[in-house]
Amino acid sequence: MSHLVARNTFYLTLAFVGQKAIAFFYYIFLARMMMPEKTGTYFLALSIMIIISVIADFGTTSVLIREGAKDKSQIKVFIQKSLSFKMPLVIFGFIITLLVAWLLPYDPLTRFLIAVSSFILVLDSFSLFFYGVLRAYQLLRYESMGMLFGQFLTATLGVCILFFYPSLIFLVFALLLGSSFNLIFSALQVVGRLGKEILIPLYDRVFIKRLIWMAFPFALSAIFVKVYSYTDSILISFFLGKEEVGIYSIAYKFTYAFQFLPLAFIASLYPEMSRLVDKHQGSLLRLLDRSFWYMMLLASPLCFGIWSIASDAIELTGDAYLQAVPVLQSLIFVLIPIFLDFPIGSLLNAAGRQSLKTSIMGVTMLINVFFNILFIPIFGILGASYAALISFFFMFLAGLISVRKIFPDFSWWHFLRMIIPIFLSGWVMGLIVFEIRPIIGFIPSVISGFFIYFILLILTGSFNWKHLFSLMGFFKPYAKNTSLDA
Repeated sequence: MSHLVARNTFYLTLAFVGQKAIAFFYYIFLARMMMPEKTGTYFLALSIMIIISVIADFGTTSVLIREGAKDKSQIKVFIQKSLSFKMPLVIFGFIITLLVAWLLPYDPLTRFLIAVSSFILVLDSFSLFFYGVLRAYQLLRYESMGMLFGQFLTATLGVCILFFYPSLIFLVFALLLGSSFNLIFSALQVVGRLGKEILIPLYDRVFIKRLIWMAFPFALSAIFVKVYSYTDSILISFFLGKEEVGIYSIAYKFTYAFQFLPLAFIASLYPEMSRLVDKHQGSLLRLLDRSFWYMMLLASPLCFGIWSIASDAIELTGDAYLQAVPVLQSLIFVLIPIFLDFPIGSLLNAAGRQSLKTSIMGVTMLINVFFNILFIPIFGILGASYAALISFFFMFLAGLISVRKIFPDFSWWHFLRMIIPIFLSGWVMGLIVFEIRPIIGFIPSVISGFFIYFILLILTGSFNWKHLFSLMGFFKPYAKNTSLDA
């Protein structure tokens, strides 16, 4: 990995971890102060806005990053022409959000929050675009600073509001503050490097047709991700009500807060897979094998560990959310297929099988929506976690089957022999922690769980000195290069 890639990975990963941590603890505090129904209203309004935000971007930022990185001599014109396409999209997304706020059968407060969130959609869409320009120039440190400071502003104002005048309306304006900062900050960085003229759109009909063709696969993937990530909260609101959305959102936040863990690894994995895909099939297969091992090494203790301490975790938000305990204990296990799917996605994209990955995501979305509609009326908010488990395990298994298209001799038996002992180590650790937690307390049981898991990995042969050197090999280039950066 080059010094620049390693440095950028370090900046973005560090900022992403910080941003996620601030956002997570801020949401826990918000939930504790606002109680389930208001928390559900807040989460629901933002979920609807996030789904619609796909319209405002339509994959243009991804195309901008790719094409701008290839040929920086034409990036100014590319930005101006892209803006002529993006501006109508943003206006359209803004109008759609307002229409949804008006048409959906929600109470006036929820409608108002959705309407106000349309301004967040506009701000975030343009800041995403400008950060895309900086990514094309591999200047990720500015996006890192913007993400972190914008989240800090939102959380700081939000905490002040919750202390002195708790109001959902004002909390959405706290989000507007963070989004406004990101737009101004990102735009200033771009204008400072490329000049004010890049903000003037240039209409080119031929270019826009080409841009739509290039952006469509990215837009389709984004639609699938947003729908299967947020449709559960919307369906819960229709079938059960906003209070249940608030309770479910706590389990949701606890589960997906941990997705940042594989990101540093995946950031370095994709370019390495791209380098090996056409030249070194044997090395690529070994890299995939090590990737599965590492992802399972992370996922197993997270899932079983959080399962064992779910009641303590949920108590952080207060007694009003205790119904979220069984939801978290089931939903947390989606991290296993999600983590294991990271290397598969990198492999398929590196091998030029993006359309196959997109198709799998599309079917995953349909399965997720179907089972949410089927299960939520029967099982309540637990039904949404069951739907997530079914759909994400399908996504992982379908991707794993697709690996055989690249490696016909890929061994399922070898894969199972590798991950099952790690799975069992996490399972036994979780059972032990669950039993000793009432006796020794929350913190000591968590610390004990870490050592128990490590010992079990050694006893099952899932971790030894060879694995340690292999693990160090993943990050050696990264650590070496980032240490040189001042």
